[in-house]
Amino acid sequence: MKRFKLVAILVAALLCVAPMSALAGKLVIKGSTTVLPIAQKVGEAFMKQNPDVELSISGGGSGNGIKAIIDGTTDIADASRFIKDKEVKLAIEKGSYPVPFRVAYDCIVPIVHPSNNVKDLSLDQLKGIYKGEIKNWKEVGGPDLKIVVVSRDTSSGTYEVWEGKVMNKERVAPSALIQASNGAVAQAVAGNKYAIGYIGLGYMNSEVKAVSANGVVGSKETTLNGAFPISRPLFMFTQGWPEGDTVNFLNFVLHPEKGQKLVEEAGYVPLY
Repeated sequence: MKRFKLVAILVAALLCVAPMSALAGKLVIKGSTTVLPIAQKVGEAFMKQNPDVELSISGGGSGNGIKAIIDGTTDIADASRFIKDKEVKLAIEKGSYPVPFRVAYDCIVPIVHPSNNVKDLSLDQLKGIYKGEIKNWKEVGGPDLKIVVVSRDTSSGTYEVWEGKVMNKERVAPSALIQASNGAVAQAVAGNKYAIGYIGLGYMNSEVKAVSANGVVGSKETTLNGAFPISRPLFMFTQGWPEGDTVNFLNFVLHPEKGQKLVEEAGYVPLY
């Protein structure tokens, strides 16, 4: 009975606090560095139309974003992969019910230094490189240089999609250089003629060279038609059905003439 009373008091306190925080106009978004450029670009436009809303946006990885939505430390969790069964179980245990919203599509593009003459790699070759079985670029038609593998940390949704679609759930070699974000991977590859990495389409720039996978170039068209083999949807999760500023932001992101145009401007593939 005492425990029931304590829970009732806590629920009542939360009900009192929630409307106050909604009135304050503060919205927190955390998670995937892949989705980060979308959140930032859309967030900037959203704040222009809603100047009373204080918007805080940060990266940290899909896993950290979903953890934050479960713990209640963010209003929206950006994720470049779907929530895992164990995360759903943990959320339910904590009384949290994450709701997914698909906001865009993306493909993960293998990249090399611009001086590298390799233009295409099969999924088997990519797997061999990342397992450490293929160690020299000449083994895949490139220069006689030792391959430097650049990968993402295990909390990254990009890593998990790569692990599933390229590695077939096998682990990346321990010798790989681990980076914490898409931007860091692009920077590492741009500065090393021996390197290979993988990044979201929105992070492509002139300092790195895209490599096709199984003969297919990663693009908007090949992502939408399913031809590119390392494609994925991008998500924003909320804690329960969204309300207030949270639902307003999501409606803005999903609007064909507003947020979805900004998704494309950010270098990603819009839903429509």
